Parts: sequence; structure tokens; C-alpha cells
Amino acid sequence: MIAVAPSQPPLEPWQAATAPANPTQLARPAFLMNAPFSYAPESTAGADEAPRPRKAFAQFFDLYNFVASEALVTLLPTPSATGLPELVFTANLGVVLEHHANRNTAVISNYTTVSRRAETVIGVDFLRAMGYDTHVPETHFEGEADLKHLHGNVYVGGYGQRSEVDTYDWMERTFDMKVVRLAMTDPGLPHLERTVFPLTKEKTLVCTELYQRAELVELERHTEIIDVSVEDCRAGACGSVRLHNVLLNSSHIHDLRAGTEEYHREVVKNRRIEDIASSVAFEVNYVNLSEYRRGGALLSGMLLHLNRFSYAFQLL
Repeated sequence: MIAVAPSQPPLEPWQAATAPANPTQLARPAFLMNAPFSYAPESTAGADEAPRPRKAFAQFFDLYNFVASEALVTLLPTPSATGLPELVFTANLGVVLEHHANRNTAVISNYTTVSRRAETVIGVDFLRAMGYDTHVPETHFEGEADLKHLHGNVYVGGYGQRSEVDTYDWMERTFDMKVVRLAMTDPGLPHLERTVFPLTKEKTLVCTELYQRAELVELERHTEIIDVSVEDCRAGACGSVRLHNVLLNSSHIHDLRAGTEEYHREVVKNRRIEDIASSVAFEVNYVNLSEYRRGGALLSGMLLHLNRFSYAFQLL
């Protein structure tokens, strides 16, 4: 005899109004990650060492375990025949528009980088299966790595290297949002995530020396700017992720030899982050992601926000 599960009763109106339909609607931080099954740093940044998958997975789990202890972490599957060595960097996959109606709208990337264009279909199919209304712009766009949410319907977007300014014109018309545009001009810092990091709804880390005064004036209309140097940005200061009142940042300082220039640069970057964090009563947690730095990535590149619940409360 086959046991048949009893049918579930329909939700009451009050239940339907509060039951989350996707991770963005959760009253808990939510992120999208991808396990590094297809990660190959030598093909992404010209690394001269052989891939070290065991180390890549160990570092992935260090980050995953910390984030998953406080947040929902959804894993993007890796297709068996991928040839997509950068799929692990999910922040480039798109952006979930938390301000938009029903919080179920996702804009999927139209990659400038040819080797990543197959990721667009993967992102559309996966997020659509999760119940999101997905859109792909006709112009180039590389996701949350180039578009950061400030508050309400206000965002800051980088353009000029990986994303096109026309994309933000389309997004403003289509999704009732405001995008403060910043021109990306430094070839060594191609994505906005390397030079801009929203710390709270009111304060944002910005590498001011890389932007025009008119751009900064427009940005200051929407957020208080905390200046970060180019050197600290190159070391990854803005490549952070906020989880409640903790700033997550990558640091491989324990792999470095004390007294070297790289060691000194990492110490300076870490101290700068810690000073900023203490000013808003935040803590800092470092994760060694040295295997991903070989692919040119920051910690922020490995986490796509499915919501920004950590920003919902003013902690100070």
C-alpha cells in the first residue's frame, strides 16, 4: 500500500501575506554563492601556478561556514560541462532589486567579458526557477560588482570598463530607481566593488581620488562619504561584505613574510578597515581567500546579495 501525504490546507490570508516566496523576502540575510567546482585561476588572471582545488575548497568552506551561521546561503549549481572558471564569483552574475515591488526582480548580467557570457543563461534559469522575475539588459552590465544599493530606490553604479552607462538609463526607466553614475577609469580597478562599499544606509566608503568632483557631489547628496586611498582599495578594503554588525574582508596576511612591502600594505589596509569599523561599533572578521586572489577576486565577488537585511537596522 502506498502512503499518500495529506494535502496541505490553503494558507490563511495573514499567512500568505507574511510567507516569504524567495530569499529576498526573508527577515534574515540571504546570499548566493557557487562552490568552486569549475574554478581555474590560471585561466582568469594568468597565474603561473597550477590550480589548487583542495585549497580553493577549504577557503570556500571557511567563508561559507561563517556566512551560513548567520544567513541563508543558496548555492548556484555548477553545470557538469562548464568551461566557466569564474562562475564562483557570483557578485558578477546580476543584482536583485530589493526596492522593487514584491522584491522578486533580478537583473542578470550581460557580460563584457566573452568567457563569462554563458553565465547569463545559468543565472536567468536558476533565479527564474526560484520565482524571480528576471531581466537581461541589451547593453553590457556586470551585476552587483558594478551596482551597489545605497537606500530606498537609490543605487550607485560604475561604468566605462565592464558596464555601460546606457544600462543605468534603462534601469532607471524600467524599475523606478535612481543610479548615481561613477566613471571607472583605473584599469587595475575595473569594477565598482573595488572602490565603493556601502557601510550603512548613511555612510559609504569611496576612493575619492579616482572620481571627478561633480560625481562626488552628486553621490554626497545621497550618502556620507568615507574616503579610502587607492592603495587600500588595491589591497581590497572596499571588497568587503556586511553581515549584521560584522565586516567580512579577505586577508592573507598570515601567508606573507613580515617586513615585506606586501605584508606592510596588508597591515595598513587591515588597520584602516578596523578603524572604520570601530567608528560605527562594527567588528571585523578576516577570511583567507588567497586562492581566489590569484583569480583577481575580492571577498565581495564571491557573494551575491539576495537581500540586504543587514542594512535594515541602524546599529549605532
